Amino acid sequence: MNQIINVVSFSENVVKLVVHAPRIARSRKPGHFIILRIDEKGERIPLTIAAADEKAGTITLVAQKAGVTSKRLCEMKAGDQILDLVGPLGKATHIHKAGTVLACGGGVGVAPLLPIVEGFKKAGNRVITILAARSKDLIILEDEIRQWSDEVIVMTDDGSHGRKGLVTVGAEEIIKREKVDECVAIGPAIMMKFTALLTQKYDIPTQASLNAIMVDGTGMCGACRVSVGGETKFTCVDGPEFDAHKIDFDELMLRLGGYKNEEKEAFERFMKTVTV
Repeated sequence: MNQIINVVSFSENVVKLVVHAPRIARSRKPGHFIILRIDEKGERIPLTIAAADEKAGTITLVAQKAGVTSKRLCEMKAGDQILDLVGPLGKATHIHKAGTVLACGGGVGVAPLLPIVEGFKKAGNRVITILAARSKDLIILEDEIRQWSDEVIVMTDDGSHGRKGLVTVGAEEIIKREKVDECVAIGPAIMMKFTALLTQKYDIPTQASLNAIMVDGTGMCGACRVSVGGETKFTCVDGPEFDAHKIDFDELMLRLGGYKNEEKEAFERFMKTVTV
């Protein structure tokens, strides 16, 4: 059992949870994720480790209400227990001295981006970060990102915070302004797709962290398979980060929507049980 130490609501649907998991806190690296199960009847869901405190033995997770399990998780309180928490899983980000790194984060994708930004900054890189979301209330971890960035640009679809526009608008301005040696993109699949198309145009190496559907997290179930460079890869063991210019994002988006109807039905059944 892993106790929840603290809960902070970023918005109505996005929550930060600090969880006691000392072994994971000691061994996690940027890019790693965990899979958790709230109770014996719960499904397994993956979440990226946004931060870790080795001394306190805690890890920080960010969850967004999307389905039954994520809604239940977001409504848990400090002192509650999570039954299973497995990790760290996946391959760590290749942190190295690249030069100028452009980090693009969309929505809750900023959570897994945070330790990567920190890692590249500590490795001696110039780091420019673009935070993007539909509106101001969906921009998360801005202060933490600023701590490890040389420059931060905020883009919102409605212009309620920072500048109005998509992440690619800010990214292209940076690319035209100065030499960018590497790019990292994490967020909705559609955002990563168009960021990859942009950086491919300028021949900038780009990594994207994928949010494919996962079940076991060990490569056995095959649910998280994606096509990269014409080859089948498993996000949980081969990723979650891949060369963004080789990812078949259209296939990824189709697979992400494969269980939308079932998820909707399950959520509606759950809501009936909690409102009766």
